[in-house]
Amino acid sequence: MIITQTPFRMSFFGGGTDMEEFFRENGGAVLSTTFDKYCYVNVRHLPRFFEYSTELTYSRIERVSSVENIEHPAIRNAMEYLDMHEIRLTYEADLPARSGLGTSSSFAVGMLNAFYALKGKYADKKKLADDAIYLERKLCHEAGGWQDQIAASYGGLNRINFNAEGYDVLPVIISPERKKQLNSNLMMFFTGFTRFSSDVQKANQITAGEKRAQLQEMLSLVDAAENVLSDKYADLDEFGRLLDVTWKLKRQTGSNISTNNIDTLYEAAMRAGALGGKLLGAGGGGFFVFYVPQDKQNAVREAMHNLMYVPFEFEDGGTRVIHYTPENYVPQEED
Repeated sequence: MIITQTPFRMSFFGGGTDMEEFFRENGGAVLSTTFDKYCYVNVRHLPRFFEYSTELTYSRIERVSSVENIEHPAIRNAMEYLDMHEIRLTYEADLPARSGLGTSSSFAVGMLNAFYALKGKYADKKKLADDAIYLERKLCHEAGGWQDQIAASYGGLNRINFNAEGYDVLPVIISPERKKQLNSNLMMFFTGFTRFSSDVQKANQITAGEKRAQLQEMLSLVDAAENVLSDKYADLDEFGRLLDVTWKLKRQTGSNISTNNIDTLYEAAMRAGALGGKLLGAGGGGFFVFYVPQDKQNAVREAMHNLMYVPFEFEDGGTRVIHYTPENYVPQEED
């Protein structure tokens, strides 16, 4: 039996520039962190006592006798890709799916990590990120960027650069004290809305020229935000003000990024003392994160009293195998 633990990610700056069609030509970069909310994938070989050969438990239960009959596209394609058979897989998570935290990519990374471990193979963080990108973007044909798979694999507070050759993961150089202060100034709330990121990506269609210009502006904010974090003499509150700038830019990249209700929530938090914030993920719902000075946090919590407040701590481990019991599995001979 294998159990993997894979963190969710919080993307601050540069979202959208991790789309392959953009960064291959223009370059890209994101600034993001993982935090202490996880998904867990439990995988073992299914004993041969049942009329089905594969059992999957996620938001529903699937029991099938052939991998090709699996309805969950990521599981089906991953099992075919790695030649997995006779599997019992269980998925559970600390936070809901489709909520802007890269949950589907964290699941993909954790599942691949578990599959490799079950086969007795070691896959490093780059291998897991690359395979998860290939699984979601090529095999499953899901729209989206590359940052979620990379963040879930590597973990930590990173700048991820994208170019024609691929990507580089660069940890942000920041003192433990300053990192702790940043963490304590961030507040996360659940809006209650969930959506498929790929659907939002497809729906947000503005002209290519307009989107490229906005994404290039968002890309420039990655440099500014990283400088604020790494310069111990810089005012950390500027990070919050830059979040407000990137949120306003992001709202211009498509009609489905925000709604009147979301705009009302954002404005209420800002009036209560937040310096900036953003919806996490592609937009359209999920989790809000705000940068709020300590003396304003009670007021912001009161302004957001209809939403669920979700405290969190940064983490830097990425995906990991937290339980490993090897199995003596002999593939069943075909008739």
